[in-house]
Amino acid sequence: MLAMLKKAFGKDQLILLGTGLGASLLMTALFIIQPTFLRFLDYKVYDQYLRSYHDSNATNVPVIIDIDEKSLSEMGQFPWPRYRMAMLLKYLQSYGAAAVGIDIIFAEPDRTSPRVLISQLKKEMKINIVIQGLPPALEDNDELLARNIATGPFVLGFDFLTQAVKREDGAASGTDCAIAPAKVAVIAPPGAPSPHDMLFRAVEAICPLPVLAGAAPRTGFITIAPDEDSVYRRVPLLFSWNGQFYPSLALSTLMEATGAESTVLKMSSNGVESVRLGQTVIPTDERGRMLINYRGRMKTFEYISASDILHKRLAPGALSGKIAFIGTSAAGLKDIRATPLDPGYPGVEAHATIVDNILSKQFLMVPDWAKGVELAMMLTMGLLTTLLLMWARAAWLALPLVALGWAMWYATVQLYARQSLFISPLYPFINLGLTFLLLTAIKFWREESAKKFIHGAFAHYLAPSVISQIMDDPESLSLDGQEKEITIQFSDVRSFTTLSEKLTPTQVTNLLHDYLTPMTRIITENQGTLDKFIGDAVMAFWNAPLDVENHQLKALHAAMEQLDRLDDLNTLFIEKYGFTIAVGIGVHCGRVRVGNMGSADLFDYTLIGDNVNLASRLEGLTKYYGQKLVVSQTIVDACGDTYRFRILDSVRVKGKEKPVTIYTAYTHAEAQIREAELATYEQAHELYLAQRFDEARALFEELRALGNEPVLCDMYIERCQHLAEEPPGETWDGVFTHKTK
Repeated sequence: MLAMLKKAFGKDQLILLGTGLGASLLMTALFIIQPTFLRFLDYKVYDQYLRSYHDSNATNVPVIIDIDEKSLSEMGQFPWPRYRMAMLLKYLQSYGAAAVGIDIIFAEPDRTSPRVLISQLKKEMKINIVIQGLPPALEDNDELLARNIATGPFVLGFDFLTQAVKREDGAASGTDCAIAPAKVAVIAPPGAPSPHDMLFRAVEAICPLPVLAGAAPRTGFITIAPDEDSVYRRVPLLFSWNGQFYPSLALSTLMEATGAESTVLKMSSNGVESVRLGQTVIPTDERGRMLINYRGRMKTFEYISASDILHKRLAPGALSGKIAFIGTSAAGLKDIRATPLDPGYPGVEAHATIVDNILSKQFLMVPDWAKGVELAMMLTMGLLTTLLLMWARAAWLALPLVALGWAMWYATVQLYARQSLFISPLYPFINLGLTFLLLTAIKFWREESAKKFIHGAFAHYLAPSVISQIMDDPESLSLDGQEKEITIQFSDVRSFTTLSEKLTPTQVTNLLHDYLTPMTRIITENQGTLDKFIGDAVMAFWNAPLDVENHQLKALHAAMEQLDRLDDLNTLFIEKYGFTIAVGIGVHCGRVRVGNMGSADLFDYTLIGDNVNLASRLEGLTKYYGQKLVVSQTIVDACGDTYRFRILDSVRVKGKEKPVTIYTAYTHAEAQIREAELATYEQAHELYLAQRFDEARALFEELRALGNEPVLCDMYIERCQHLAEEPPGETWDGVFTHKTK
């Protein structure tokens, strides 16, 4: 398998593929574990969807009877005497409310009852009080409230505890609760878990007084546990306690309004699937919790001040067909909750929202298959991102990745907005981002490694400025091979084999190091490229791998610097080795093929072509003409007046038929010192080309007698003597053919 992958992909692609798959595996593990910080992020994504796309078209059925600041100001501090609560319920009944849910727990006896006050005064102050004209029915406020509750569509609230607590407040506990369980039919397929194992299970309850609970047509728990970030997003519709089912205040109040006697609890292999009330199926999570589809901020529903009810300020029948919830929005009474849409949301309005959701059948759902879809999306995002980064260039990545992320977001938004299905894009987005960052980092690292490799490969061959240019623009470096104009330099140490016989191998190595190091440094400093060392010889070229402006001039300048530097080195060599060395340098410019001329396994960036051979021949001719430097006509033409050139000859080098005019070069300062000599030589050479051989020989002999250019002068003296004896004729072109290299 690994061999197949290596064959299908390159090394870098395999690294990217492995990293991408590793990132997806890591995200899969996190998806299964669901760490707290990612759950918090998921909550915030859900909140953002709800804020952006919530439906504010609430039904007008639920209303809030608010014990607000106005009520407290007009009627006194809370808690109120139970007779006042009895009056409030009676008035709500008279206004035609279909059902009234009481988001207040009457867990303790009313201390303001006349019977309680008379008993306390007698016990504590030894005072006997008789209240004249007080009807027996008004002696106990709790009994009065119980009688009113029994006559109307009222639902009392209580609270469940999932952990036992020690209480000393005298509140009724689970042992003396008179709350009645709900009638719940359970539909469960074979193998489904027990609903009592899946629903939230209470261990204790904070109940209304038995006299009140026993009189109430129905009761409902007000327990709404927040998520881990203290935001209220979902509510359990049913609780399990002592093997029985108990409905929430909202569900129980709606059952009272509709006259429903029971509900249906549907189970699946994963847990609770839904709760059905009449023909309405309420989707839940596996614990029986319903997502609250909040319609907006506080006071989305109608709020009526409790004092307005008590003072009969409403029109007759104002609450006909309404489902009222008694609660408080007063901050001091501490029934304020944080929701995705409002950090200061009255808890009583949450019950109203639940009723609204059920009546409108506008539910938010996280279906059973949501996790599978999220996992598939996450893996798809990771795979597609990996493939894009494996194959696409960096400049082309932004658009497809943005399109990929947008498509995923758009799909989940449409599911939420049109189908009320929440599929979280969090993990897919994280996987996309993580894969992108990791693979981009690896590509960057690999590119940096490649740059370091290129830098290391060329550091001893190219000038630093050329290497920097390659680093900045790698595409400018072509290793495939191309034809272009190149300036080539060959240099060689004269009689090195003879000199090395005088030295030990270690000394030979040291000598080469002492000579070649400054020579190659001069080449790279002049933007040249070192091709190779051939023993003591050096081959270098200009204008590749990158273009070099005025490359002929830079190559010639490097040659002149090398000759000057050699004069300094020879002082050292005399002291260190007992002799000096001489070199010959040939420089030529022409079109060649440049690129990787090696094999698939061995890289060799070099030149091939006739002009390479010609440059090598020019270096060889330095010995024949007794010169340190020989250049071709192409160098003379390109360098103009920068240097002073002296023609040496027109020749046909071995292996070539086309004649080449060759020169040597001087700086203008050196040429000025040797002006008389150069003038005499040029005159002699012109006489030679004019076939006035005797006159030319006389001038060459004059130069030879002065000790100037002995090798060159001896060569021309010999030629002139031979040609004078055997005149070449009118067709002679002055070209000399060399038979040896």
